[in-house]
Amino acid sequence: MSGRPLLNRRLDGLGTTIFAEMSALALATGAINLGQGFPDTDGPEAIREAAVRALRDGRGNQYPPGMGVPELRVAIADHQRRFYGLYFDPDTEVLVTAGATEAIAAAMLALLEPGDEVIAFEPFYDSYAASIAMAGGVRVPLTLRAPGFRPNLDALRAAVTPRTRLLLLNSPHNPTGMVLTRDELTAIAELAVERDLLVVTDEVYEHLVFDGEHIPLISLPGMRDRTVSISSAGKTFSFTGWKVGWVTASAPLVAAVRTSKQFLTYVASGPFQYAIAEALRLPDDYYTAFRDDLQTKRDLLADGLTAAGFEVYRPQGTYFITTDIAALGEKDALAFCRSLPERCGVVAVPNSVFYDDPDAGRTQVRFAFCKKQNILKEAAARLHG
Repeated sequence: MSGRPLLNRRLDGLGTTIFAEMSALALATGAINLGQGFPDTDGPEAIREAAVRALRDGRGNQYPPGMGVPELRVAIADHQRRFYGLYFDPDTEVLVTAGATEAIAAAMLALLEPGDEVIAFEPFYDSYAASIAMAGGVRVPLTLRAPGFRPNLDALRAAVTPRTRLLLLNSPHNPTGMVLTRDELTAIAELAVERDLLVVTDEVYEHLVFDGEHIPLISLPGMRDRTVSISSAGKTFSFTGWKVGWVTASAPLVAAVRTSKQFLTYVASGPFQYAIAEALRLPDDYYTAFRDDLQTKRDLLADGLTAAGFEVYRPQGTYFITTDIAALGEKDALAFCRSLPERCGVVAVPNSVFYDDPDAGRTQVRFAFCKKQNILKEAAARLHG
């Protein structure tokens, strides 16, 4: 019983996610849901059929191996080599997880001791705060500010203390769409090496970079043995419900993360793992067409939001556009988003909930553009009207 009050303090204020609240509003009002980041169409038919085939063949219907099925681990290692020239041993340096969210939680639980400080870009995806809290860590935000949302590298260096254990990085960044440059990544890597820091990188939008390029931090000098690289299949292949994610890292770091992961889900997504193994081997033109389609949708919604009077920060990557509602005479993003379904029939998410500093994102609102073009056009028309 003595541990319960401490746990309650760690999780104080986390509550129900903003995505659950806004999705419930969308259902209750029949509004267009541009809040939560899931597509309104499934991914490639061949990959869906691969999952059906695995189910029928009895592959993955029982517990898969704790590290993930061999076919998927090999495909993940091949993907890292194909796109980034990175070499991982599929038997010891690849771990399959229940989506990237579990991978992040398992990494925090494995790598942090109570009181360790974790520096993360603010605004941050909501599971970061929960994962750090559950591990007993101390969240130290580095605020990204409009319009560019670039990290202040001097502020990052100043934020490192003797208690700093880990950097938690997300690029392409949700919710702002910022993509770290090679120069920024190099500076971060040099700081990590100098101060002997671990780094966990959330790279789930790696194939959705519209401006710039995705460079895995683990590929830079000195980072191979201190970086836990995380990605997933949901965003790249538009099967977010399958929850297939992965970790690539040195064998000791993978072993540490697996130790925590085995007491979370143990294993998950058995038949889907075989399907994602096939998905990762899709030809380059799949990845190019996927990115180009989302870029078209980004531009369509960005133009519509601009016409409706929002200040629009056009993202370099991801599914999301961050806007500012101050130009509309609004002062509170959370109140705005709660009223928007009734007012306009559209659901969005307030960025303010992703900040520790409430003023930094008070008037920022995030819209997802991973929807059919006609849905985006209708949403823009409703907001304009």
